[in-house]
Amino acid sequence: MNRKTMALTAAAGLLTPALTACGSTSGAGAGSGTIVVGTTDRFEAADYAPAPLDPAYAYDAGTWNILRQTLQTLMHTPRGGGQPVPEAAHDCRFTDTGNESYRCVLRPGLTFADGSPLTAQDVKFSIERVRAIKDENGPSSLLSTIDTVETKGADTVVFHLKTADATFPYKLSTPAAGIVSAKKYDAKKLREGFTVDGSGPYTMKAEVKGNRLVRAVFSKNPHYKGDLKLQNDKAELRAFDDSDAMGKALESGTIHMVSRTLSPAQITELSNKPPKGIKLVPMPGLEIRYLGFNTDAPGVKDKAVRQALAAAVDRNALIAKVYGKSAQPLYSLVPTTVTGHVNSFFNKYGEANTAKAADLLKAAGIKTPVKLTLNYTNDHYGDGTAAEFEALKTQLNSTQLFDITVQGADWAAFRPAQKKGDYAAYGLGWFPDYADADNFLAPFLEQDNFLGTPYANPTVRTKLIPESRRAVDRGLAGPAIAEMQDIVAEDVPVLPLWQGKQYVAARDGITGVEWSVNAISDLQLWELGRGVSG
Repeated sequence: MNRKTMALTAAAGLLTPALTACGSTSGAGAGSGTIVVGTTDRFEAADYAPAPLDPAYAYDAGTWNILRQTLQTLMHTPRGGGQPVPEAAHDCRFTDTGNESYRCVLRPGLTFADGSPLTAQDVKFSIERVRAIKDENGPSSLLSTIDTVETKGADTVVFHLKTADATFPYKLSTPAAGIVSAKKYDAKKLREGFTVDGSGPYTMKAEVKGNRLVRAVFSKNPHYKGDLKLQNDKAELRAFDDSDAMGKALESGTIHMVSRTLSPAQITELSNKPPKGIKLVPMPGLEIRYLGFNTDAPGVKDKAVRQALAAAVDRNALIAKVYGKSAQPLYSLVPTTVTGHVNSFFNKYGEANTAKAADLLKAAGIKTPVKLTLNYTNDHYGDGTAAEFEALKTQLNSTQLFDITVQGADWAAFRPAQKKGDYAAYGLGWFPDYADADNFLAPFLEQDNFLGTPYANPTVRTKLIPESRRAVDRGLAGPAIAEMQDIVAEDVPVLPLWQGKQYVAARDGITGVEWSVNAISDLQLWELGRGVSG
C-alpha cells in the first residue's frame, strides 16, 4: 500500500472550506483533554490527486490511518490481530463450500455521523463506487474478485465472487470497503479535498495550510454503533515535516505520542537513554522495503542484471549502516512472521555473493560495469531513505560490476514517474492491507498491479494466485505461496531488502499505547486514554 502538488492557486480554492470548518487547534497539547499523536506522513492534494481522503483513491498507510478512524467497514482486524471480525456487520460468512458467495448482515440501527440511516444499499453503493471509479492509484484491485453485489432488504448484502477468495473477509476490513453515503459522495467522481464523512468511531475536521493537511481533529461520533470501544472523546493527528521536529514536540509535551516515523537515531537514543516521562514501545511490524524494476527498461530488461543485483546486495551491511535495530534482512516479498514465508532469495543467491553476480552477468554476455540509476523518494518513508540509497550505491559499486548512481525526488513527482515507467529501478515500501501472504504477492504480480509493472508470469496470474485463494485454512495455501516466492526470486521483478520493526514513543499517563498501532501499521486512536503510567 502506498501516495501524492497542484498549483497553489488551485489548491487554495479547493481546500479553504476545510480550514474554515476546523478553526484553531494550536492550543492542543499535554495540558488539554485532546490526545495528540504526531506523524511524519504527508497529506497533500495535487493536480493528479485532488482527493487524498476519498476511499476510491486513498491507498497509502497515512491516509488509510485517517479513514480507519472515520469510515466503518463490515469487518475489522481485532485488537490482538488474527482473522477479521464483524464491525458494521453483525454477522459475515461464506454461504457456499466453494468460497464464492459471502453474506453480511448489518448491525441494527446503524446510522452515518449525521444521523441518516445506513443500510445494505449504502454498502452496495460504496463497493460499486470504488470499482466503477477504478482510479489507477486507488485500491480497486482489492475488490477485483467481486462479480456482483446483491442486497436483501435493508440489512443484508451478498457478495457474489468471480472465483474462490478465502481472503475476501480481510479485504472487507480495509478502507477500500469503507462505507459512504450516496448523499455525500458521487458514484462516478472522486470527492476532492480533505473532508470525509462516514459512520466510524470519530468525525474529523481538517486544518489545511496551502495544499497540505496539517492537523486532523477527531471527535467521538455519538451515533457510532460498532465493535470498537473508545477510550477517549477526542484525539488529534498532527503532521510534522520531519522526525526531529516531531521528537522535540514529544519531549516538550506539545504532543503525547508519536507513531510514524521515528528515525533510526531516535529509536537508538530512546532505547538507550529516554528522556524523563517518555517511553519507547516496540511492536510487531510487517512493513517491507524493496527495489522494483521496469522490466521493459533497457538497463534491467535482461533478467541476468536483476539477478546479479540480487546476488550482490548486502542486506545486513545496509541495515547495520542505516537502520540498526529498526529493521531486519528480508529474502522474500513475504515477511518472516507471515504464514507461508520462504527465504527464496537467500536460497538462490545467498548473501552478498559477488562471484555469483559476476558469473550471472558473464553467462548472459553483459558488459560490466552495468550503468544504472536507482531512484528513490526523499520525503515519503522517513529520514533514512537517502542514506540507504547512498549505502546501496557504495556497496554495489565496490563490486566493480556496477556503475550505480542514485536520484531522489519528492513523492509528488516520484510516484507518477514510477507509474509511467520512467524509472528502470526504484525504491518503494509496502505496508500491507491485511496480514496474509496473498497481500505481499498479488499486489505486485497480478494484472493491474500496484507497481504498474510490465512483468507478467502466466503461471502466477492464472494458476497460483487463484489456487492460493481457495484455502480458508491459510496454512493449506502454503505450496502455492512458496512457489510464487521462488518464481519472484528467479525472475526478480522486485528485489526485497528489509522488513521493518515498529516503534512508538509516548509520554507517561497515556494508556493503550501498546494497542494503538497493530502489526499492519493501522493507527487505532480509540485505544488511547489517560491514566496512571505503569
